[in-house]
Amino acid sequence: MNAFGHLDAFLNQDAVTALPPTAESPHKRDLIAGLEKGLAVIEAFDQDRPRLTISEVAQRCSLTRAAARRYLITLEYLGYVSSDRRMYSLSPKVLRLGQSYMHSARLPRIVQPELHKLAYALKEASSAGVLDGHDVICIAATEAGRLVSSTLQPGTRVPAYCTANGRVLLSAKTPAEIDAWLAGQALEPRTPHTLTDRDTLRNEITRIRSRGYATVDQEFELGLRTISVPLKNYRGEMLAAMNISVQAARVSMDSLVNDCLPALLQAQARLRGTL
Repeated sequence: MNAFGHLDAFLNQDAVTALPPTAESPHKRDLIAGLEKGLAVIEAFDQDRPRLTISEVAQRCSLTRAAARRYLITLEYLGYVSSDRRMYSLSPKVLRLGQSYMHSARLPRIVQPELHKLAYALKEASSAGVLDGHDVICIAATEAGRLVSSTLQPGTRVPAYCTANGRVLLSAKTPAEIDAWLAGQALEPRTPHTLTDRDTLRNEITRIRSRGYATVDQEFELGLRTISVPLKNYRGEMLAAMNISVQAARVSMDSLVNDCLPALLQAQARLRGTL
């Protein structure tokens, strides 16, 4: 079977159990079950589990072992995973999927120049991110020659509950949506400073919505302080969040707000008309 035959078989596996259709979601009959399951197999690999067996993939993706094996064989044939006897891992080709977004999406291209201006004016690191489930994905970043954190790179994924960008993005949700989001989130203490009480975090998100920015003091990573503002389009819809990150040893929380917030708000205003 040629590559197109493999891909066709891959995309046309048995139907997937989908949520009931809503005004925002397509009908089940319009979904390609094989594609959904294949992407789920790719997403089964992460930083904590970079190598998986067939059985582990099956368990993480709610597949039979036989189905998981077929998906892995197909992905390996197409170059997206590699295997070493019984263990599978993602191959570098997977990076093309993320690069396609970075190169084609409008939002990163518009935001990146403003991040450069911020970073070089303040001599601090700056990044922008979007919400993806329980995480924030960095879509653009610059460190202005100052290494602050390895997570400030396009494509990296960080928890939303303990990061400034994440809390800003969560503040766009309704109270009911925030409650549902918090109910499904494990609030693990990433550092001794991490907020893990749901009521406290809910109140903090409400406060962020009112004041228009978020600050996080070493909750995600020791030594890292961050301030973030929302990026909205002309209709007031939140598209992303933008932050400045500093080293706690150099910059106090008061200085972070006093020195960085005005520049962030200026960049926010410039971007609003172009998003």
